[in-house]
Amino acid sequence: MSGHVGIVLVSHSAALAGGLRELLGELASAEVRVVVAAGTEDGGLGSSYELIARAVVAADSGAGAVVLPDLGSSVLTALTVLEDEPRPGVVLVDAPFVEGAVAAAVTASTGAALAEVVAAAEEARGFRKL
Repeated sequence: MSGHVGIVLVSHSAALAGGLRELLGELASAEVRVVVAAGTEDGGLGSSYELIARAVVAADSGAGAVVLPDLGSSVLTALTVLEDEPRPGVVLVDAPFVEGAVAAAVTASTGAALAEVVAAAEEARGFRKL
């Protein structure tokens, strides 16, 4: 495999996911592909099977990709996409949206393997702020 592990941000809100992508752009290496699959194709709130499927392909540069959904139907839609269109090296991660994405992006920036990036995102669940 080559390249860095990519990240797919799946959210009901394009603004929310776009803001998170902007943050990750400041924290992560430019080699980490961060792709947004957010909202519906007509710009509304929701989740789109097609947008998620395209984002998964775009995020994977050969080292795999982690898919981080925000909540509810974005989780279910992402799960359905990955069941219908399985790709080796693409993992749906059960992690907090912001903290998990930050941990994944920073870890991916180091050139870490997919398993390490997945673990970093999942471990973010235990981060304490205070």
